[in-house]
Amino acid sequence: MKIAIFGAGAWGTALAIGLSRQHAVVLWVRDPVQYREMASTRINRRHLDDIRLPESIQFTNDPTETLNGADLAIIAVPMSGLRQTFRMIAASNSKVPVIWVSKGFEAGTAKLPHQVALEEYDEIAPIGTLSGPSFAMEVARGLPVALTLASKDADFASRTAAALHNQRIRIYSSTDLVGVEVGGAVKNVMAIAAGISDGLELGLNARAALITRGLAEITRLGLKLGGKMETFLGLSGVGDLTLTCTGDLSRNRRVGMELASGKPLEAILAELGSTAEGVYTAREVADLAKGLDVEMPIVQAVCSVLYDGVPSRDAVEELMKRDTKAENG
Repeated sequence: MKIAIFGAGAWGTALAIGLSRQHAVVLWVRDPVQYREMASTRINRRHLDDIRLPESIQFTNDPTETLNGADLAIIAVPMSGLRQTFRMIAASNSKVPVIWVSKGFEAGTAKLPHQVALEEYDEIAPIGTLSGPSFAMEVARGLPVALTLASKDADFASRTAAALHNQRIRIYSSTDLVGVEVGGAVKNVMAIAAGISDGLELGLNARAALITRGLAEITRLGLKLGGKMETFLGLSGVGDLTLTCTGDLSRNRRVGMELASGKPLEAILAELGSTAEGVYTAREVADLAKGLDVEMPIVQAVCSVLYDGVPSRDAVEELMKRDTKAENG
């Protein structure tokens, strides 16, 4: 199978490496400077600077060339670029099936990735999302990972999962697009909260409590939007949440730790050098939850630190002062 991957960030590059073991892979690099550097050095110095890419991976910055003869396209761009990338693929008239690894809610619309896809690529070809507990660096190094591929088309999800599956990348199929996407989006906000907790040295007890109650918030919102309970107990729910809240490679957790130290958000993002989706997702989730009457106090606390200037320790104290309630509430 020939796979066209749009996006040469850490995750797009890692997928190109992992999938090139059994497929022909073309990697679209938007930035001409980065494209020339990667084509000459076979190293993505911006994101995976100590890993050489296999000779079998082709590079291009021409969308038409990327899609030429492709059997599957994978969009690996930040949420902010998802709609534009879908439009670019649709304009090619290639009618290629598309899956994406973008996580979050679209800024200004609070739409999930599949809702953007349906607006821009409806009925052109099968679509789906690939998500789960995964750090790009580990995938690029060939370490094992398990992911979920979700699509409303059960046959497409099953066939594509089987085609992409290999000895290092295990892929399960699902039809719960909403649940998989909500889990993948909101866990980034929870990782910021976990980073704040760790940065304040509140201990492992606090982190465990935060992860558990964070899962409750994710589940409440996901069920309200039509997701399935079993999804939130699986790879793209508790699995992705646990990894992102505890792993040192988590960009969102790092943002939280820096916020706990008192560093301004602008400085943190400038130093990070890559996208931390939780920063942009937090506000969309908070607004969406308010409109749906879904209680999400951890998300609200993160927003207060990110956007309202509330010191991290004060936000934690406000959470702890909340009235007690039944755990399943």
